[in-house]
Amino acid sequence: MFRKILPVVAAAAFVLVFGATGPRAHEGHDRGPEAPAAPATAAPRGEAHSDRFEIVAVAQGKTLAIYLDEYKTNAPVEQAGIEVETPSGPAPARAIGAGLYHLDAPFLEKGGHIDLIVTVSAGGDPDILPVSIDVPAPAAGASGAAAKSSAAMILASLSQSPLATGVAGFVVGALLVGLLRRSRRSGAVALLILLVGTAGTMAHEGHDHGPEPAAASNGDQRAQRQPDGAVFVPKPIQRIFGLRTIETQPGTFARTVELPGRIIPDPNASGYVQTAVGGVLSPPRGGFPRLGTQVKEGDILAYITPPIAAIDVSDMRQKQGELDQQIAIVQRRLARQESLVTSGAVARTMVEETRLELEGLKDRRAALDKIRSEPVPLIAPVSGMIADGTPITGQIAQSNAIVFHIVTPEKLWVEALSFDAVSGKGRASAKTGNGGTFALTFRGSGLADRSQSIPVHFSIDGGAKDLRAGQFVTVFTETGVERSGIAVPRTAVIRAANGQDFVFEHTTAERFEPRPVRIEPLDADRVLIAAGIDPGKRLVVQGAELLDHVR
Repeated sequence: MFRKILPVVAAAAFVLVFGATGPRAHEGHDRGPEAPAAPATAAPRGEAHSDRFEIVAVAQGKTLAIYLDEYKTNAPVEQAGIEVETPSGPAPARAIGAGLYHLDAPFLEKGGHIDLIVTVSAGGDPDILPVSIDVPAPAAGASGAAAKSSAAMILASLSQSPLATGVAGFVVGALLVGLLRRSRRSGAVALLILLVGTAGTMAHEGHDHGPEPAAASNGDQRAQRQPDGAVFVPKPIQRIFGLRTIETQPGTFARTVELPGRIIPDPNASGYVQTAVGGVLSPPRGGFPRLGTQVKEGDILAYITPPIAAIDVSDMRQKQGELDQQIAIVQRRLARQESLVTSGAVARTMVEETRLELEGLKDRRAALDKIRSEPVPLIAPVSGMIADGTPITGQIAQSNAIVFHIVTPEKLWVEALSFDAVSGKGRASAKTGNGGTFALTFRGSGLADRSQSIPVHFSIDGGAKDLRAGQFVTVFTETGVERSGIAVPRTAVIRAANGQDFVFEHTTAERFEPRPVRIEPLDADRVLIAAGIDPGKRLVVQGAELLDHVR
């Protein structure tokens, strides 16, 4: 009886030991892992969203951290009411700040698949969001590891190779045959049961137990670039980056062109202080006005003393001598006439004429002295701020030289250069180098070319704060041709090193994927996505450049 079943038992032992690794190798080959929403180093987490809210629940020991954001904008929602239906019953979560809520969750220590129902109340009707979290079971204790038999460890090591497994199955089968020949049926059956149990344990361990995840804090404290190019950004890091999103909406917009431009003063609110003749500059009382000084129309800003040539000095001295001689003669004649007017020998009218002649000679003499000593004042033509000009006492100013440039800071224009005629019927705006934007109003364009381009003038709407004359800007003006696409802020578009433009799509709560796009200028604040993204997607409009730097 025993001899008949010996081959069967040996074959069963071989199949059991060899088959312990067969399903494991096959299972590892066929069941490829899906693209994970979170890396293996991140803590166990679950997420859900509605049309209004998006939540991420993270298991942190005995605490469940819940991050609550607006779904469309990714802005944290604070002071919301959150109640969670847990395996232990309903429990409220307490607000920590910045859209973070904590819930005491001792049920997380048991591990396994946990289903939660989160009710969010924040203005309006409450939202109910189901969340599932898979928490790894607690690691086996040290006593369990020490209890493994040496035979099981040997079999586990041999199961790593099909060849070693086959040899082991053959040896075990041979030993079993020998035991069956020399022992009772009960002993052989017990050994067979022990062998089957050992093989089943090996197969079960190979199927269920994987590498232990790393500490949750390691993956939740930094953003990571995934192998497929997506970026995993935990919610705490999203708070630091200040990530904000919008939902894309298609529309029809007027086509816009970009023009180079610069800030110029308003022609009716600025002026130059120039010298009509050359001379030596001298300050007024209080000194020269410096850059940034506010002046009023009619203020004396400087004096200029014209130089006198040597020949002119000689002529002036000769003229002064002649006048002095004439003044002396007229004075003596006037004295004689005044002594005779009482006797009637000289008419009183003759005396008055002589006196008037003397006063005229004295005025001419005084005028010559004044020309040589009194400087000419330079007066402000308009009210405003000194934008340019740093005169120095004793400086020689040439004729028509600009001593001061006065500008009204609140009244500035923009001069742009266009290769095509601009009608001025559409809207216009401008953008500075540091990202500032402002609206423009068309004022006119020239007919004469300037470097093969047409100068176009715009006035700045709403004041010109933090702008200066001569500053370079980029002007955006509509042409009247309409284009269809998706309008997004310029901050949403990132340019790669190869020149390709792309945006980041917010695909899941903590996952952002780059999407290449084709863009066209729209205005100073927005661009038009003509291709590359579909409507209804969430795009990052704030913090996109930080995502691009994640490696």
